[in-house]
Amino acid sequence: MNEKRFLTTQTRRDFFNRCAGGVGTAALYDLLARDGYAAELKASDPLAAKAPHFAPKAKNVIFLFMEGAPSQMDLFDPKPALQKWHGKPLPPSMTKDLKLAFIKPTASVLASPRTFAPRGQCGMELSDLLPNLSKVADDICLVRSVRSDAFNHHPGQLLLFTGHTQLGRPTMGSWVTYGLGSESKNLPGFVVLTSGKGTSGGSDNFSSGFMPTTYSGTVFRGTGDPILYLSNPEGISEATQRARLDALRDLNTERAQLTGDAEIASRIHSYELAYRMQSAAPELLDFSKESQATLEMYGVGKKETNAYATNCLLARRLVERGVRFVMLMHASWDHHSGINKGLVQQCQATEQPAAALIQDLKQRGMLDSTLVVWGSEFGRTPMSEMRRPEDAEGAGRDHHPEGFSLWMAGGGDQRRAGDRQDGRVGVDDHGRPDSYTRPAGDLYAPAGV
Repeated sequence: MNEKRFLTTQTRRDFFNRCAGGVGTAALYDLLARDGYAAELKASDPLAAKAPHFAPKAKNVIFLFMEGAPSQMDLFDPKPALQKWHGKPLPPSMTKDLKLAFIKPTASVLASPRTFAPRGQCGMELSDLLPNLSKVADDICLVRSVRSDAFNHHPGQLLLFTGHTQLGRPTMGSWVTYGLGSESKNLPGFVVLTSGKGTSGGSDNFSSGFMPTTYSGTVFRGTGDPILYLSNPEGISEATQRARLDALRDLNTERAQLTGDAEIASRIHSYELAYRMQSAAPELLDFSKESQATLEMYGVGKKETNAYATNCLLARRLVERGVRFVMLMHASWDHHSGINKGLVQQCQATEQPAAALIQDLKQRGMLDSTLVVWGSEFGRTPMSEMRRPEDAEGAGRDHHPEGFSLWMAGGGDQRRAGDRQDGRVGVDDHGRPDSYTRPAGDLYAPAGV
């Protein structure tokens, strides 16, 4: 026997296989665990729910990712001081260290045409483009002090979801499912829903990086089969499919014993999950049991909102079924030109469904256990970008990483309506300043309190 053959056959895995019954015994333990006879061995499922180190309120995450960078000063962050600078360049003292993607720091200021007003008991100032979100202002925590180290889309999205601008690292949803597992046996622990046009980071925003692919996001469609080719072809019975999967499992198990490759275990798990999804996924997309009032609240069936409304409603249904992390990727926010028209279109498409998601989770008693996050990779400049100077409505805004906004709702957030005591800065439950506002004349700097 040569050395290569010896190393192939005399592995540590082979030793344990012979001593303990190997994969067959592990499979039996898994089946017993599902029936409650060997609960301590549930860890054999990589997505089995895991107990956290402490008892948090949030059990699930829904991340509303607005890919392309919405303009914070037209939606969430009023800047009345921009009016006096409109059409003029800002002083060099304010722009000397500013990094911009396409324009120069000497570009003219573009004041927002939007009107802002205090909303809810907390007095949160929101744009007229957000009438539905204004109704749930007391349920959201608006952070106006976010910044990034990246000023181009792909690096910015990687930084947002992985904490690094380089490829190959696990994303936020992957870490959550790795750390906590999933409470759903018949659906993936991390699901991705998409809408809008265009993309930058794409699958890098929901990759598992160097971790097994079990923890990657699974992209679902909003119509038809949630995943292409999920249904059996005509003439393939359930018994035939089960026999094929058993054969694949046996072959993959044999290969895993020889190589010790963790990806083979992920493959086996994926095949089995896909088999279970064939019955669970069609029911997920069946909205027939949803009330008409719920469908209208989200905007399902309405031309402008249907795509995003469907995804928001699916997000709630996924969380109800135990899915740990749901990401809604909506592109089309990259407004280098025509920003006024573009913002109107995107807000009409997404704002009603996002607000309805909060309302729906709240009325079902799910908001405290679900953390909803709305955000993007960076914001937009106060200065204008003119890619079409001949078009009077063509002004847009460049990428701006130095100060932008995101909001969160649910997840046991302790900030209450009315915390904003003095009209500008509020106080949280612990007597600390609540920094979701900044001085109205501040053009750039992240909010300080």
